[in-house]
Amino acid sequence: MNLIPDRYVKNAYIIDYEKLYDDGFRGIIYDIDNTLTGHGKPAEQRTIAHFKKLKEMGFLVCFLSNNGRERVELFNEKIGAYYICNAKKPSLGGYEKAMKKMGTNKENTLFIGDQIFTDIWGAKKAGLFSILTKRLYFHEEIQIHLKRIIEKPVLLLFFLRGKKYEKD
Repeated sequence: MNLIPDRYVKNAYIIDYEKLYDDGFRGIIYDIDNTLTGHGKPAEQRTIAHFKKLKEMGFLVCFLSNNGRERVELFNEKIGAYYICNAKKPSLGGYEKAMKKMGTNKENTLFIGDQIFTDIWGAKKAGLFSILTKRLYFHEEIQIHLKRIIEKPVLLLFFLRGKKYEKD
């Protein structure tokens, strides 16, 4: 079971997407809640602008969420990306469906999310390059908060392997 992300960053907005594009990535699968916005919130203006820029660069995007359709559609309303709701992450199926929708494969697709035991674990099972973000907001459901506690040893392994947290 591989839970170690390839990168760990402050948030999804500081990533050098031009470099990722130059490295051959064409599809990005994103988690929504606490990766891009707060739980249950619509897309903020910076998020809408972020995805407009990604589309202009040539990226294809798919949101992969364990939330229901209503939540995902609310977030995606002003973005217009592909999406999969009720994904059952870390199950492999949602990641494969996302790549199929975008017409990409595991070599040119990456995943960005804020939770190790759902987002990163599933991405690793799918063979994807994975980027873990710090959560944007601290207000979370209790079961997510409890998972954060058991994520700490995995993050320790990340650092013990000589990897660095990127905050700028």
